[in-house]
Amino acid sequence: MASDRNLIRFDWAMKRLLRNKANFVVLEGFLSELFKFDIKITELIESESNRFSFDDKLNRIDIIAKTSDNEIILIELQIADELDYFHRILYGVSKAVAENIKSGEAYLNVKKVYSISIVYFELGQGVDYVYHGITEFRGIHNKDILILSEKQKTLFGKSEVKEIFPEYYVIKVNTFNDMAKDSLDEWIYYLKNNEILDNFSAKGLHEAKEVLLTDKMNKQEQEAYKQHLENLRYEKSMLISSRESGRIEGEQIGIEKGRAEGEYIKARKTVLKMLRKKMNVEDISELTGLSIEEIAKLSELLDKYGDEAEKHL
Repeated sequence: MASDRNLIRFDWAMKRLLRNKANFVVLEGFLSELFKFDIKITELIESESNRFSFDDKLNRIDIIAKTSDNEIILIELQIADELDYFHRILYGVSKAVAENIKSGEAYLNVKKVYSISIVYFELGQGVDYVYHGITEFRGIHNKDILILSEKQKTLFGKSEVKEIFPEYYVIKVNTFNDMAKDSLDEWIYYLKNNEILDNFSAKGLHEAKEVLLTDKMNKQEQEAYKQHLENLRYEKSMLISSRESGRIEGEQIGIEKGRAEGEYIKARKTVLKMLRKKMNVEDISELTGLSIEEIAKLSELLDKYGDEAEKHL
């Protein structure tokens, strides 16, 4: 089964090629397969957060798109681990909601926002590789779902409350098992392996095979792309090295801590033996290094448990 192996990585394509209106069809295909309904992009919105940068610090790469239905779609791609990534998703969506309503407008003009996070690290814990989050209001007592009234449906042009609120998609690329069972899986296969197999038929992938080819870049773009890949390799290596150093350091600290705890317990057992021989508390403190207060507590332990005192250290 043949495939194209000289395709441009999706993160680079998002910053360079997919911002060209002629190439919107690629993004539209991906979004249509994810949402399971057709998406038409009318424009990409520029902001401080999604302007191109040559700084390859494994930070987010994002696109903010406006659809023909006047809805907002945020697409973020993140390679490096980020423990508070869920919070950043929330912040990004909140900012998009606030920035896309004019001062003085009625609240019913708040734009619908979709947030798509394509992550290459272990975000949270779960066995799936695609997650979808919506907002529902569920009754505390009767467990019913709060729905729109008929007047609200007419006014808003919505049939369900969840259609008003943001929706979230998280694609955990590294969790995907490379078995493409449907058209969305075909897209995720490309995101993970940078390959599009010949039998793939998902929307947008055919255009991606035509557009996202390294051979179509000029020499300057090819050099910049090579440097981008080298930066990614270097930064991944640094992350791995940092984690390994932290692991070794943690193990060493654990060994030293265990040794210290062992010595401390040994000293306490020695104190119990000395107390049984009725040795002077000051002499015990001088010989073992334990404080008078600690020895007093051990004396109480000895009085309470007798021969079983060592078991309660």
